Amino acid sequence: MAGSLDGKVALVTGAGRNIGRAIALRLAQDGAAVVVNGRADQAAIEAVAEEIRTMGGRAMTCLADVSDQGAVACMAGAVEAEWGGVDIAISNAGLRRQTGFLDISLAEWREIMSVALDGAFILAQAVVPQMIRRGGGSFVALSGISTHLGTPNRAHVSASKAGLEGLVRAMAVELAPQGIRCNCVAPGAIDTVRGASAGAMPNTLREAGIPLGRKGSVEEIAAVVRMLVGPESGFVTGQTIHANGGAFLGH
Repeated sequence: MAGSLDGKVALVTGAGRNIGRAIALRLAQDGAAVVVNGRADQAAIEAVAEEIRTMGGRAMTCLADVSDQGAVACMAGAVEAEWGGVDIAISNAGLRRQTGFLDISLAEWREIMSVALDGAFILAQAVVPQMIRRGGGSFVALSGISTHLGTPNRAHVSASKAGLEGLVRAMAVELAPQGIRCNCVAPGAIDTVRGASAGAMPNTLREAGIPLGRKGSVEEIAAVVRMLVGPESGFVTGQTIHANGGAFLGH
């Protein structure tokens, strides 16, 4: 499975299904050894790892809650022991909830922040030293269009993603001298299996508001991530790439 990512080690959080799974498979297809991370479903991440191995790639699984600094440190240590460290980190783990602003409890607010924003910060602090030792790297975080549209009932999700984009821009400038590029991808309405806690898709994300007139596929998002982590995007850092069928244009 030699490709343009041959010799690279990629860690993908929330990789047991949907966009995370598609990213893990795409990076493996281009030659990266992939660390498949999930929070609780060992069977799901093992299945993704087995898909990669069946294609002829290398994969290992790490069950770790990205909001737990100790667990993430252990994961980073395991990757370094097995493969020498991380070159590519994809911060994809996140929680989708729909709760009216006045009904959001502080506990729910903190739960959402702990995964999308704190989790990206914790992951970056754990793997950036490895990237520096390996001569550089790429960090990509999955944001979303909701934070740019002001979607109702998702104030906590939108705030976490806005903070995530700010974090990535700051990291891009500070880590550039070490050869580390940091970017965000902001998907729109994607054809995924939504968990019960995510609720129905908000009206602002439905096909009627998308110029291309359809939802995106997980493979299309994975392709954008793949572009950002590869050598062809070597001069791209500090950006949020919108992959939402043009939905952002109307706002």
